[in-house]
Amino acid sequence: MADTNFVDYVKICCRSGKGGAGAMHFHRDKHTAYGGPDGGDGGRGGHIILKGNAQLSTLLHLKYRKHVLGKDGSNGQPGMRSGSDGEDDILEVPLGTVAKDAESGDVIFEITVDGEEKILAQGGRGGMGNHNFKSATRQTPRYAQPGEEGKEEWKIIELKLLADVGLVGFPNAGKSTLLSVVSAAKPEIADYPFTTLVPNLGIVKYRDFKTFVMADIPGIIEGAHAGKGLGTRFLRHIERNATLLFLIPCDSKNIKEEYEILLRELQLYNRELMDKKRLLAITKCDMIDAELQKLIAKEIPKGVPHIFISSATNKGIVQLKDKLWEMIHS
Repeated sequence: MADTNFVDYVKICCRSGKGGAGAMHFHRDKHTAYGGPDGGDGGRGGHIILKGNAQLSTLLHLKYRKHVLGKDGSNGQPGMRSGSDGEDDILEVPLGTVAKDAESGDVIFEITVDGEEKILAQGGRGGMGNHNFKSATRQTPRYAQPGEEGKEEWKIIELKLLADVGLVGFPNAGKSTLLSVVSAAKPEIADYPFTTLVPNLGIVKYRDFKTFVMADIPGIIEGAHAGKGLGTRFLRHIERNATLLFLIPCDSKNIKEEYEILLRELQLYNRELMDKKRLLAITKCDMIDAELQKLIAKEIPKGVPHIFISSATNKGIVQLKDKLWEMIHS
């Protein structure tokens, strides 16, 4: 997934279609000079609809589409013929897409199922024709309803990646390297911070042809919950992950402090993240021997499940997959 092709946030102006006007008409033919009302109803205006598509992984196709317009409904016709509904504008989006109101920031709905459709902006209702207003005391109503105006509103469309395991760590903690080792994903890897600027997904092959999905989230920094380093843009992808895998390199100055900072950033962003299952992986362990590994283990906070791994030598990778699979399905 190329950096330039991954878009997880768009703001669009939605204008749904106007409803068609009801018809004001009276039945006339060669046998009937003064027939009753037969004006048909107007068609509804076109909706703006979001539809889930499991084949999509980005909102790139919506990036430059700032205005989305639904078609107007047709007016009612004589003979109690209803006008046709306006054509809906259906926007296909990846699974994990969230629609929000641009002014309030309130979540309107989420799309999580392939083929699922939800209305983002509802088209105006068609007006009723004059035949609807006929009664025993009003035989010839000479009016009909106009169509309802469509809605024009700004909406925010956000993508939160759906994955079984989300990688959490500071920049250059080894997240991209691990993803490249356990899956076929090819994230950019280099020995400097912020190599990963967009999330990457990888399919991890497990025993007996089983698989699970792992997401490499761009590195978190202290203050990310408040937007520092585009933190909130990164952190929202973690909300969808079933299990969180914290990665801290073995050469960290203070493993306990780094873990607590990462945990605090998640908690300040969304307290519900504290309810997710967590595993701590100490990375780059090809650089240390067994004696040093024992010393590092004493620094790890008590009660935190942990594992020592090395993506370079595959040390602990099989055991890591076993543990993650157990956590995902427990």
